[in-house]
Amino acid sequence: MFKNIELHDFLLEKTKGLTEQWYETLDKDTPGVYGETEPQAIEKLKQQNHEFHELFCSAFSKNTEDCIDIFNEWILRVANDEAHLATPFNSVIKEFFRTQKQYLELIEEFAVLQEETISHAQLNAWNQAVVDTTNAIILEFIDQNTKAAERRLNAQQEMIVEMSAPVILLSEDSGLLPLIGEINTYRAKIVFEKVLQQCHEKSIERLFIDLSGVPIIDTMVAHQIFQLIEGLKIIGVRTALAGISPEIAQTAIQLGVNFGEIDVYNKLDQALRYHKLEFTKN
Repeated sequence: MFKNIELHDFLLEKTKGLTEQWYETLDKDTPGVYGETEPQAIEKLKQQNHEFHELFCSAFSKNTEDCIDIFNEWILRVANDEAHLATPFNSVIKEFFRTQKQYLELIEEFAVLQEETISHAQLNAWNQAVVDTTNAIILEFIDQNTKAAERRLNAQQEMIVEMSAPVILLSEDSGLLPLIGEINTYRAKIVFEKVLQQCHEKSIERLFIDLSGVPIIDTMVAHQIFQLIEGLKIIGVRTALAGISPEIAQTAIQLGVNFGEIDVYNKLDQALRYHKLEFTKN
């Protein structure tokens, strides 16, 4: 890539100034990391930018592939940084290109200082090297940032699903599973697994499933729910349903679900009143 030691030294001397210039002209109304107001967060952002410049300068004597190797640790760290993950993707890419522009302007400044000793071919080669290296870094950052965002999203989804399927103890051996909101196939599968586990751990013998907070479910999800009921039955848990809407009832009928062995209540309070009566008798 770059083999001109004088250019390397010229740029290296300006790395600190590049960071300050970059931050001074930064659009601080941008959501995420660039809009940080805490001094510690701002200093961290500047440090990340300055590290970029130091690495970029050290890569001038390398080819593009070796340059990416040099940047790997920095890219992984910044791409997985929570503040950058919370920043609009296009804003991050925009800052890469603003940094690229800084280098192109500095190369032009350096060429002017050298006067006639720099040929147009050499100048074009330097500019092309900056563009190629920046593009390679951006592509690697996009790849790592996308993976990090996917991992973060999956972790959040799993946590939300787990929190949305709590088995609440009503007595020593009875529990309530309130389901709220839209249930897709993925959530139904996780609910199946977590509820079976919770009922086993809490030694529950009777579980009330409240569907009054579920607007509608499709055929696949309804099938999962009734599979859950069968699974609970296998581990010795009697199940009762409450709050079934007409839409859910229609889906269940289309599936050919037999409600004969399942206690069904119009509303949750009716189910709980019955539960108390039955519990008193026992």
